[in-house]
This record gives sequence, structure tokens and C-alpha cells, in this order.
Amino acid sequence: MSWARKVLRVNLSQGTTSSEPLNMEWAQQYLGQRGLGTRYLCEEVDPKVDALSPDNKLIMVNGPLTGTMAATGGRYAVVTKSPLTGAVACSNSGGFIGAELRNAGWDMVIFEGRAEKPVYLYIENQKAELIDAADLWGTSVWETDARIRQRHQDPRLRIAAVGRSAENGCLYSAVVNDLHRAAGRSGVGTVMASKNLKAVAVRGSLGVSGLKDPQRFMKEIAIQKQVLAENPVTGEGLPTYGTQVLMNVINEVGAMPTRNASEVQFDGAHNISGEAMHEPRESDGKPNLTRNAGCFGCTIACGRISTIDQSHFSIKNKPQYWGNTGGLEYENAWSMGSDTGIDDLDAVTYANAICNEDGIDPISFGATLAAAMEMFEAGDLTLEDTGGLELRFGSAEALVKAVEMTATGEGFGKELAMGSKRLCEKYGRPELSMTVKGQEFPAYDPRGIQGMGLAYATSNRGACHLRGYTVSSEVLGVPEKTDPLVTEGKAELVKAFQDATAAVDSSGLCVFATFAWTLDNIAPQIDAACEGDWSVERLAETGERIWNMERRFNLAAGLTAADDSLPKRLLTEKAKTGPAKGMVAQLGKMLPRYYEIRGWGDDGVPTQETCQRLGI
Repeated sequence: MSWARKVLRVNLSQGTTSSEPLNMEWAQQYLGQRGLGTRYLCEEVDPKVDALSPDNKLIMVNGPLTGTMAATGGRYAVVTKSPLTGAVACSNSGGFIGAELRNAGWDMVIFEGRAEKPVYLYIENQKAELIDAADLWGTSVWETDARIRQRHQDPRLRIAAVGRSAENGCLYSAVVNDLHRAAGRSGVGTVMASKNLKAVAVRGSLGVSGLKDPQRFMKEIAIQKQVLAENPVTGEGLPTYGTQVLMNVINEVGAMPTRNASEVQFDGAHNISGEAMHEPRESDGKPNLTRNAGCFGCTIACGRISTIDQSHFSIKNKPQYWGNTGGLEYENAWSMGSDTGIDDLDAVTYANAICNEDGIDPISFGATLAAAMEMFEAGDLTLEDTGGLELRFGSAEALVKAVEMTATGEGFGKELAMGSKRLCEKYGRPELSMTVKGQEFPAYDPRGIQGMGLAYATSNRGACHLRGYTVSSEVLGVPEKTDPLVTEGKAELVKAFQDATAAVDSSGLCVFATFAWTLDNIAPQIDAACEGDWSVERLAETGERIWNMERRFNLAAGLTAADDSLPKRLLTEKAKTGPAKGMVAQLGKMLPRYYEIRGWGDDGVPTQETCQRLGI
């Protein structure tokens, strides 16, 4: 059966916890994690609800392979309505807490209402209780983690928490687990803090039982682990350089959004790349990278652990940051490096550490700072507006100060915490916000990778690379190479990636495994673990069902086809350099075909026939 078949419901307003059976009819339709959590959200939450009101719900949910021996089976998700976009939010995280929750006997935790005073949830197998967290309010994720461990005297606890940024209303705050892993995007941490819920601490020792065919499952995962090991991306590139393997690659193909996407290549890219993290610093002779790290059940270990030069201005007088910290991933290095014109590796690593420590989405933060820098240099923002902070492209000092202020909600940090859409609107330059549906787009410029423009525009949670990572095909040639500069066939490519990703996100597996795996590799693992017949075709249809369900939630929330667009800059300003020189994002050539193959009308609404076919 694989599913634990139990849901923990936590009513924060009443201070109660209760157990209920998992809806297995929905599990068969939506599998788990992203799909199943969103199905519960759609059933229980009015799409028009204020995301920060007690009527919104926050759902922590596993997939059926979470906590099993499947390679990369350590994923869980946080599902809610986003305060940043007003759309559905599902943010995926690795680490160890998802597996711990599964080992405690739960598929899902649903938080409803709002606690009168700060609390945290403590789970020990089938026991769950809310505990006073007044002493934790106002502390960082890292301090919260340490205090909860000390209180329970249990080093094996797995903890997810929100930091001060969420408490202060930063609209893109994350839920951080295991210190350096995060459900990072769309403001899920902001919703958690709005409920006066500071943390969730889990200890599970029951194990995972009930696999449909344990012997076949073990045989299948052994085969698929070998596939990961032999693939050049999952067996070599990601273990060696992490996602930072992409920094120089994407820069060379002319798809590196630079200085708030005013350019498509960054001349300082190598200085903040995966390769640079391996190189000894001139100052102390030590590399930025200390070692790599893996999440539960992962054979790839793409995570980075880094150290910052102790004499660097960012930590010179801060010995608490002299040890190991979570290192840079590509998106973080891009957003706080290339997009802000900064190539100081230690400064960007420090900013990333602050994002981990206080639960900030580094993509939205860096992109918002980049927009502020452009407005500052254009004279739309003044020193009086910024409290004396000179927000100039390339200023590592400005980055360090800005991330600290955003973490604490002080001064101009409070305005940066609004996100670039609201910030740019406030200062009269809405066109400088590089967002879709209010969420900042990540580290791939659609002028250089056309399919990503369509993927951003149609993503149900706002601009996102991990809702349909066509970079895999357009740049890396996985599973087959397509030309990044053409639009023909990209609607079909985007839909296929979106549907497959929705299925993978619902399984408990990591999407990075799909650099080596297709649904042909994943379906046999699910079929051996879960009741029912899980074919490749069924998985693909499950992903399509999830995508359309999310779309219907967003339409009911008030979004329309007009929101399936890109920033004006990408549509009208031609790339100045690189292979895409002279090109713009050609969304208009792809979107009508996308609607057609999705089975949606010209208004972007799924037709009755599509809904009936998918059973939604």
C-alpha cells in the first residue's frame, strides 16, 4: 500500500490535534505530496480566501515513496494559498523531516485556524501535541532548532521552522528544515507564521511498512540507483559541483539574467561558479566548498557545505559564521550574484547563509534587490528612501546589508520584503519587476531558452523553473536535445515536462533524479510500492490531472489568461549578446498552441471535456 494512510489534523485556534484516515480514493487519483496535498486544499479552502487569514490552511505532505529506500525518496511539500501571488502554492523540500514524518506514521499534517499565542507542534510517532513557543518567537530558524533540541534532549529530532522574516511579514518567507533545506518559494513560511506556528518537530521510529511487493521494490530500486550512478549528470556533475555546475553553462548559452535581466550574460559568472567554489582563495588558501551533502535516501548528494573566509568583511567580526554553512546552489548564486551584478563569492555565500538562517527565498530576495538597484541607479529610489543604503549593481556591501535588514524587517528591508512586484509598483516602475503572477522568475532568461518563457508564463505557482524544466532538453539534451532558440514544438515540450514533473513531485522522489530517469524508470518503483496498477501512462495522466486541478484553483481565485504572460522587458528588449543576440521571448508564438494541446479554451479555461476526461 505504501501510504501510511493517516492524516494528522491540527486545529490551532482550538489547540487540538486529531487523527483521521487518508482519503484513499484521492490518493489513487493524485498519488501523494503535491497532488494529494493540493486536492485537500481545493476541497477545504475557498480559493478567494485571504492567504494570511486563519481560514487559509497549511498542509505538510509526503509522497508514497517518502521515507522508503527509493533513491532520493526524502521529499515532502508544503501546500497552501500563496500570499505573494494569490495563487496555489506548493513548495517542495528535501532534507530528512519528510522521511521522519513518514516513519512516525503520517502522510500529511493539516494546520487550520490560528493559535492565540506562538506554538510549535511536537510529533513523536502517534503522539502529537502543541507546545508553547513564546520564547522562540523572534528567534532565527537556527536558534529555534537548537532550543527545541535542547528542550527535548533528542539529537535525532527533525525540525522545520520559520525565521524572523516570516514573523515580520516578508511575503516570500520559507519553511526551513534541517537547517539548510527549505520549502522555499511562494511565501509558505509567511502563511505558517501568520498562524503563530513557529516550528514542527518530528521523531519517528515506526519504520515504513506495507509495500505492495517488497521484493520487487528492492530489485527495482537497485536497478534505478545504478542508472543514477552511471549518468554523467547525476553520477558526476551534480555530486561534484551541485546545481552550480550550470553557472558557466547557462552563461555561455546567453541565458543568464543579469542586472535585473537587462543583460543575458554576466562577465563575473566564473567567480561565483561551482568551479570557483573548488578553487583555493588567495586570502587564506582554502576553497569555499568544504564538502557535499545529501538528503534522506539520496545517492546524488548535490548539496553544498561551505565556509567563508574569516577575514571577509561580511563575517570579520561574526565568529558565529566562521564554521560550515549551507553552500550555494545555482539559483541562489544567480539571484544574489549575477542578477545583482555581484561576483564576490564569499559575500553571496554569506547572504545565502542569512536566507537559510531566517527563512528567506533567495530567488525572490535577490531578484527584488536587483529591481531596487535598477530603480536606485535610475533615480526612482533615493538614499532617503533606502535609509542611506547605496543600492548599486555590483555592491557586495549593499547585498550584505540588504539581506540582514530583510531578515529582521528593519528599515528598507521591510520594503524589500514586499517582493519586486509591490516594490516596483510603489515607486512607479512596475515594468522593472521580473515576475509572473507576482513571483520572481529564476535563473534562465527566456530570450536564450524559449521554452522556459512558456514554462514561466503558464506555471501555476508563478514563475518557476521546477514546474517544467525544459532547460534539461533545450540545453543539456535530456532526454533529447531541442534547439533553445526555436519556438516550434515547445508547447508540446513544456506540457510534457509539466505533467511529468507534477507526477514526480507527488511521488516523494526528487525531480533532480529525472536528469537520468524518465517515467519509464519511476513507474516500476511506484507500481512495486503502491496498490493499484501504476503504468507510465497512468503517471502521466495523474500529472495532467494535478496540473488542471491547480489551474482551476487559480481561476477560481481570480487569475485569468492575462496572467499567463512575461515581463515587458523580455518581450520587447532584445538580447544584447550571446547566441540569442537580437532575440526576445516569443511567448505569443507558443501560448495559443499550448492552450490547444492542454484542452483549454482561448480564455485559458479547461474545457468541460478536459475536466470530464481527467475526472476533476
